[in-house]
Amino acid sequence: MNKEKTKEWLKKNWSTALLTAFLAVILISPDAKTWFMRQVISTGVMNLTLQDQSKKSNEKSTSEIADFRLQDEDGRIVSTKELRGKVVFMNFWASWCPPCRAEFPSVQKFFDRYKDDPNVVFLTVNLDDQAAAGRNYLDKQNFTLPLLVPASDIPPAYYTGSLPTTVVLDKKGEIRLHHTGMADYSKDSFYKKIDAMLAE
Repeated sequence: MNKEKTKEWLKKNWSTALLTAFLAVILISPDAKTWFMRQVISTGVMNLTLQDQSKKSNEKSTSEIADFRLQDEDGRIVSTKELRGKVVFMNFWASWCPPCRAEFPSVQKFFDRYKDDPNVVFLTVNLDDQAAAGRNYLDKQNFTLPLLVPASDIPPAYYTGSLPTTVVLDKKGEIRLHHTGMADYSKDSFYKKIDAMLAE
């Protein structure tokens, strides 16, 4: 196709060319993909549809879920069984994961709202091959969320391999909310669920 034919085609099909270029950039650039996913989240299309799982008869009881231990950046070990009496927000993520990166600003807003509440614990579990990659990402984006890594096998009730995955445990240690995929954690509807669990 010569230059004149190319110009003519672009004049007639400029919207198709623009859309194709946009999709190509999104497919190639992780940052562009993250930006696009954040726009999708902001529309409300990805509003949380977390189901309250506390009343499901097939849900594993606390005693059936193995203890999950994590290590923070200072080498301290945190155990889920030691966190009874608190509401636990557990988010599995990696720095290379565009959906994780897309939802992280909302996770940060949620953290900012509850970080001073001693009854809410944030376990943001980094699954990068090297935790330094996760730390670099948090620093670059000015996120102040804690970075933890697994110090034991992850119970399948919490995580089965899809990133991001978010689990909320109530004060009894029961899985109350479970969500796979990106979501917006800065919505009042989500805060109401957390506040209701804190009031139990």
